[in-house]
Amino acid sequence: MIRRGAGRGAGRRVLDGPSSGPQRALITASFVSRVGNGLFNTAAVLYFTFVVHLPAAQVGVGLTIAGLSGLAAGIPAGNLADRYGPRTVWLTALALQAVTMAAFVLIDSWLAFTLVATLDRLAATAGGAAGGALIARVGGERPAAFRARLRTFVNLGVVVGTLGAAVAIQIDTRPAYTALILANAASFALAGLIAFLGVPAYRPLPRPEEHRRWSVLADRPYVSFVALYSAMGLQYQTVSLLLPIWLAAHTDAPRWTVAAVYAVNSGVCVLLQSRLGSRVETPRQGGRAFRLAGLLFLVSCPLMALTADVPSWAAPALAVLAVCVHSVGEVWESSGGYAVGFGLAPDHAQGQYQGFFGTGFDAGQALAPVILTGAVLALGHTGWLLLGALFAALGAAGPPVTAWAERTRPRKPAPEAPAPGRREAPRR
Repeated sequence: MIRRGAGRGAGRRVLDGPSSGPQRALITASFVSRVGNGLFNTAAVLYFTFVVHLPAAQVGVGLTIAGLSGLAAGIPAGNLADRYGPRTVWLTALALQAVTMAAFVLIDSWLAFTLVATLDRLAATAGGAAGGALIARVGGERPAAFRARLRTFVNLGVVVGTLGAAVAIQIDTRPAYTALILANAASFALAGLIAFLGVPAYRPLPRPEEHRRWSVLADRPYVSFVALYSAMGLQYQTVSLLLPIWLAAHTDAPRWTVAAVYAVNSGVCVLLQSRLGSRVETPRQGGRAFRLAGLLFLVSCPLMALTADVPSWAAPALAVLAVCVHSVGEVWESSGGYAVGFGLAPDHAQGQYQGFFGTGFDAGQALAPVILTGAVLALGHTGWLLLGALFAALGAAGPPVTAWAERTRPRKPAPEAPAPGRREAPRR
């Protein structure tokens, strides 16, 4: 006999706390690696420019080359995860990242920097593809809800790492920066050890005969949603890149406002990701969440623009208000993306699909600085309004695209009817 509410209770355990050892292990491993990311990313540019003495322009070019090169690893790594198991590929990627990160302390030229950065991005992209497939297996029947909880701890890890990096930046010596880099390398190694001990080596799922290595590219509804999600990804750098430049160049807000908006953005996401993400599980719900996110961005972008038109004492408050609205939209957008990205992918090809999903997102992030600084800033207030309208239009396309996608998915077979003349036994 099935107890009423048992399914809902099981779901709550995933949301309110990991209900299994693999879930706890994956959350812990991800948290540890993101603490390392927070340590490194906050101080990376300072290390390469002030310690290694590379010109800022060369650092930018090297990172761009690395970012674009890293896109090539997404689908191939996802296929490997589908064929040999996601944990194997993810652990291999973590090991490579530990090595490449440690190698950063040895570089002394632009060529060496670009080579190491490229290898690091290839490993990171491969890890993202395999990690997405691993989350789908560990999350069980509700991978999107589990990933929402996982992202809460990921955000928290970045915050903790960023706070640690602030200490090294204040010390501002080569040993301090070197310690950050080696700590990040160690975080990848420790995350891999935790996952090796606590996450099962899931066997690959059987693949149908029609499966192809690049079959995701023939899935037009999925490709269309990835395009929408990648374009909507401009919203991340709206807060991390565009708004800080706008506050510094176009407003009289005190400089601490930039740090305040970072803190508010991270805090809102940490507090709301699991709470709101638990409401978005199916692709259809994901499409609606995507639309709601677009509407919230339509409100937040004009508010950010208005910080240039208010007194200096009001600009910080208005910026924080705008970022609060934007951050709630970010939670809905990411939750919708997870629900659609996981829900539309065939179980046997989660690695390939997550690899393509991550590749599309990374491509959008690579283009974001050019679009935001070259177009939005150049147009000023009009640019902000157009950006908000773009987000709203992308969000509005979410429900019809996901409805189209659901119509193209194979239907699950209906339960077998009882034979004529036979009656089912009554349920007790």
